[in-house]
Amino acid sequence: MPQRQAPTREPTVLAPVVRPLLSSALAAMLDDVHAHSGAVYLLAPDEPVLEMAVKAGLPRAFTAPWERVGLAAPLPVAQALRELRLIWVNGEEQMAARFPRIAVVLPYPFALAALPVATPGTVYGAIYVTWPGSRPPELAEWEREHLTAACERLAWRLERVDAGNLPLGPDPGRLTTRRTALAGGTAGSAEAARMAARLPHGLCALDLHGSISYMNPAAAEMLGVPAGALIGSPLWAAVPWLNDPMYEDRYRAALISGQVTSFVALRPPGDWLSFRLYPGSDGLSVRIARARPLAGTGHTAGMPARGTARLVTISHLLNLATALTETVGVQDVVKLVADQIAPAVGCKALVILGSHGGRLHVLGHRGYPDEYVIERWHGVPLSEQIPGTHVLTTGVPAFFDSWQQLERLYPKRQGTQDGMASWAFLPLIASGRPVGTCVLAYAEPHPFPADERAVLTSLCGLIAQALERALLYDAKQQLAQGLQAALLPHSLPSLPGIEAAARYLPATLGMEIGGDFYDLVPTGVQAAAVLGDVQGHNVTAAGLMGQIRTAVRAYTTVGQPPAAVMRSTNRLLIDLGVELFASCVYLRLDPGPGRVVMARAGHPPPLLRRPDGQVRVLDLAGGPLLGIEAEASYPTSEFALPPGSVLALYTDGLIESPGVDIEDALAELGELLALYGDEPLEALADQLVRDTATAVERPDDVALLLLRAVRPV
Repeated sequence: MPQRQAPTREPTVLAPVVRPLLSSALAAMLDDVHAHSGAVYLLAPDEPVLEMAVKAGLPRAFTAPWERVGLAAPLPVAQALRELRLIWVNGEEQMAARFPRIAVVLPYPFALAALPVATPGTVYGAIYVTWPGSRPPELAEWEREHLTAACERLAWRLERVDAGNLPLGPDPGRLTTRRTALAGGTAGSAEAARMAARLPHGLCALDLHGSISYMNPAAAEMLGVPAGALIGSPLWAAVPWLNDPMYEDRYRAALISGQVTSFVALRPPGDWLSFRLYPGSDGLSVRIARARPLAGTGHTAGMPARGTARLVTISHLLNLATALTETVGVQDVVKLVADQIAPAVGCKALVILGSHGGRLHVLGHRGYPDEYVIERWHGVPLSEQIPGTHVLTTGVPAFFDSWQQLERLYPKRQGTQDGMASWAFLPLIASGRPVGTCVLAYAEPHPFPADERAVLTSLCGLIAQALERALLYDAKQQLAQGLQAALLPHSLPSLPGIEAAARYLPATLGMEIGGDFYDLVPTGVQAAAVLGDVQGHNVTAAGLMGQIRTAVRAYTTVGQPPAAVMRSTNRLLIDLGVELFASCVYLRLDPGPGRVVMARAGHPPPLLRRPDGQVRVLDLAGGPLLGIEAEASYPTSEFALPPGSVLALYTDGLIESPGVDIEDALAELGELLALYGDEPLEALADQLVRDTATAVERPDDVALLLLRAVRPV
């Protein structure tokens, strides 16, 4: 169906007096198409948000997550308004694949249609209606026509209200319900109550919120709670031994799916009761009878075993979604899935697959031997017809109850039986495209009913979003590390009379790449050492750092003295026009006579450890930061570097930390240099950066260059 673009005209503010108009329109629509719940949304006047105005057929607790919906949200009502067309979802599997946010919270069989409420000139909002899961999978033409006509009538009436400046607006607390007439009137109702009291099995009525509105004496006797203590309370809250999310889940399933639902519960110490829930438009009728557990089992037909009734509870899903938002890299996602999801769904092993270069790529696994996973999946072309590739390329999940079923559908499947009995191959779909496959393997035969398939597909929707972020993060980190490695020296040259060691630590915030740099340049019998810090720790800073390092090396190679090297680099930085600053310290080393000429550009002073172990801060004359003043000058200073001396050049990331005075930090660095200065230079470098390297958070990158004067052999 061709899609129309939403009108660009801003919606008119409609204030709250014509709410009955929305309520009656929704009730009429539900009756016309025999739907059992729905809601009307209005577009907020000052933001791209839909607000629920009225609803029918479901308690607020069920619809609370969607009382305010952003227009960009991947939800049916938002999509209907964005595309100005009817959106049809024919069941829980399609809901899980297309709208996992809804399927995660409401993993029950129901169908949904969402439509815009708009005229050619103005967008007012959207409507959704739902049906029981037992309805036909396709929306009939007459249903489509009724829904479309009803929304057009409502939009036309809202336009007239708007033109007459009559108020209309959202009231999220309002609950619209359709009334059902009671046969026989008041007298008939009394006779019905007396008839129910004479029946041997229990009867009770629950409203849309699950609270008990009626109960006959037999039901109160079976539950073991006085009827007066039950009326007005939710069944699972008023009866202690029914206070289990599994039983409340059955109520939710009946109400949302519109299908008869049942379960069996144990009333302590040993009485089993059967509960059968019959849903209606305004609540549920419950029949309670005595039951017996099946021989040889701890539970009965209609009552799922504990731990498998609902694979993942709503609270578990919310906790999982929160945990997935905290994952960073791919291995974090794999660990979370293995630690939390695998136990919840009862699988014995799992594999997370991605793709690279047209082939499968194993991102992580648990429960299978490494060699088996590599042989079975890693590097398999996506063109090969095995479940892992088929699911990834098509985005369609595959469930196999047995090895025979798997072998029958994929007779040329690579490898032999892996010791498992059942498998679920689930696509990881994010941003509308498959990013991988999640393989769940079960040690025992495991059927996959429709509700479980919907839950697993919804779970994988959450996993896919986390995996997409993790893949991008890992790619970014690989790019950063590769760029940093390319811009810094791979090794330091060997110089007569000079030993050198260097360390670089990226910031832990951002891209883990920065503008700190160091270099050691041989110039005949002399050498030049440079260390600097470009403002920022991102790709721009790293790129500029590479240009500065190259420029300093070039100016050094052509023989410019230290002051001229600083002036030339400063002019280059200004000419580049990047509006970033850089600090730098430049040393011309002459090991023969043991002399050093230094030029500084706004950089922290080096530390000099003399042969006797005393440490001096070389806070000598210098110039401003590079990139500030085009005509800046950079005076030089000369000092002695006798054999056994150690020079420490560093960036401010080594000594600056929140809450620590920089003078104290510099003094502590000097103490470490004095204490460990006689150790091999590599060990000394490790000691000086030890605390910084082990810090959980490092707001700035760190560069360190150590130079020790030695007697030439």
